[in-house]
Amino acid sequence: MKVTLITVGRIKEAYLKDAVAEYAKRLSAYCSLQVIEVADEKTKENMTQAQADQLLHKEAERILARIPEGAYVAALCIDGKQRDSVEMADWISSLTLRGISHIVFLIGGSVGLDKEVIRRADEKISFSKLTFPHQLMRVIFLEQLYRWFKIIKGEPYHK
Repeated sequence: MKVTLITVGRIKEAYLKDAVAEYAKRLSAYCSLQVIEVADEKTKENMTQAQADQLLHKEAERILARIPEGAYVAALCIDGKQRDSVEMADWISSLTLRGISHIVFLIGGSVGLDKEVIRRADEKISFSKLTFPHQLMRVIFLEQLYRWFKIIKGEPYHK
């Protein structure tokens, strides 16, 4: 299984970089992982909706340009489908049974994902109704991805 994570922005904090590197190392036993960072746009205090839309559109162009042809795309969105960890493991297994060998997950920047990116997605997934910082969400996602593969393989993992 090939997994690509496309994210907006770079991680600046060392402790988050270390966590990403640790989960990427652990995941190497289960999948071929590629993390692609696209540049984020600078946000302003009290942006108008038009400014936010313009920002999202610029980030969307970068995201869409990096989605490989033929990959199954899942956008992480607050209004996506929520599943528990076992259900997510079952979902990944069902995709492989359908012959899907490459899944692309998308994490937006501080303003989210553009409507065009969401339309491109084959599925919307929500981790929670809560809002998480996008840099921290990368760590949360990779930890969960690792957990899903452990579940798929029937290997123990703390609960």
